[in-house]
Amino acid sequence: MADEQVNEETPIETPIVPMDEEGTMEESKLPFPRATVTNMMRQYLDDGKQIKGQVKDEMNIWLGKMVERIALKMNAHPYTYIDYGMLREAIEPYEKIQDVEQEKEHIIKQLEAVKSACDVLIREVDRKFQL
Repeated sequence: MADEQVNEETPIETPIVPMDEEGTMEESKLPFPRATVTNMMRQYLDDGKQIKGQVKDEMNIWLGKMVERIALKMNAHPYTYIDYGMLREAIEPYEKIQDVEQEKEHIIKQLEAVKSACDVLIREVDRKFQL
């Protein structure tokens, strides 16, 4: 019973799928239709950018792993249903990544302001106490 619980919570590694000469996988082995993932990527890329087949497939596999992780986290609840609150709880760490990045940028700006203030004070002290 304990072994079953561990297996449910541990994401399953995707087996290595043979690729063809172009570095792409059989579409039937991918978690999502290749065109769907490609079209979603194109929405956020500049016009004219080409997406290599391996990138399309690896993005597809990565998205599949994310769905798996989130589903396993929601499955850890003892209920026979999955509600919105469970989804929010499962995706919360991934949503907070953007907040952490924004906080990092904010801290860097504050430290740069402190540094420039220190530089001004150093120049002022040097000017006042020149021999």
